[in-house]
Amino acid sequence: MNGIMSDDQIHAAFRGSLGRFELDAQFVAPGRGVTALFGPSGCGKTTVLRCLAGLQRVEHGLCKVGGEVWQDARTFRPAHKRPVGYVFQEASLFAHLSVRGNLMYGAPSSGKSTVDLDEVVGLLGLSRLLARSPAKLSGGERQRVAIGRALLAQPRILLMDEPLSALDQTTRDEILPFLDQLHASLSLPVIYVSHDLAEVERLADTLVLMEHGRVVASGPLVDLQSDLSLPLVAAREASVRLDGVVASHDAAYGLIRLDVPGGSLVVHAGAARPGDRRRVRIGASDVSLARERPQASSILNILPARIVSAQPAGRDMNVLLSLGAEPAGARLVARITHRSWDELGLDAGMDVFAQVKGISLLSFGGPSRP
Repeated sequence: MNGIMSDDQIHAAFRGSLGRFELDAQFVAPGRGVTALFGPSGCGKTTVLRCLAGLQRVEHGLCKVGGEVWQDARTFRPAHKRPVGYVFQEASLFAHLSVRGNLMYGAPSSGKSTVDLDEVVGLLGLSRLLARSPAKLSGGERQRVAIGRALLAQPRILLMDEPLSALDQTTRDEILPFLDQLHASLSLPVIYVSHDLAEVERLADTLVLMEHGRVVASGPLVDLQSDLSLPLVAAREASVRLDGVVASHDAAYGLIRLDVPGGSLVVHAGAARPGDRRRVRIGASDVSLARERPQASSILNILPARIVSAQPAGRDMNVLLSLGAEPAGARLVARITHRSWDELGLDAGMDVFAQVKGISLLSFGGPSRP
């Protein structure tokens, strides 16, 4: 799916009153990849998505996609004239049409297509379902059809409003690999609304963090997860996500060695080829620190690191680390007790060893791209 749009950015700024709710949100998103709008229920995520789609109009609005103005002080392009694909929480398929009919419903009747039916069917695993009625589909199958229908509308931008929230955990686990494939294949930008951090870590490249109708912070997900001033680090389940490249595969033990900036991680995984990309999650509570390299440890990942900064968090300390000796190393966050911080005599700038007790493999990517 190449060439749907250039790498021009998406500029969004929406301010106004919606009843008692005050919206004042602005951000810039990349022209490709997945940007997640993340925050608690009621913070305004879906309202921003509706503003992008032209379904909601506020007093002061700016929407510019790929250099094209859809809304500003003088212009408002209505929803039916905005080339967007919109995936809702519920699939809302047409009961009287087959899967094929639903997929093709929004497809343009003429003009150049940037993605075709066969490509979408292959990516979403729909080939055996094309003749079925929506009534005979599972929840995950219905949502995959809804995503395919949105893609075949040839959108400039794909908007997804908590597409997994109406599904049970088993069905979510079934559909997430298909979303991984879309992430790896799509050339168009995706704006993905979620209040589930696990989904965001797995799928998103960029994060827009929202609270009470406002954008608290926006930028690359890995940067926001390691910013000690933001609420993500203060959360009990604080973590960082790292993207790496498979260096080797140990079939005997079911392990891969994953190269990340500043070091390598050993991770439990299935078969993988050198050069494949993998995405992992490391929880702050799964990282401990030592002044000297531990000997004869059962922990597989003990990495040289440097303390960048630290911040008290109640009785604990949140410690920002850079892997390796260079400042460009991947960032980790460790949560240790204040007592451990004091007894080890730790301080910013100090070289330490980070012991990583647990690593979660988030997704299965394809070959590394330059």
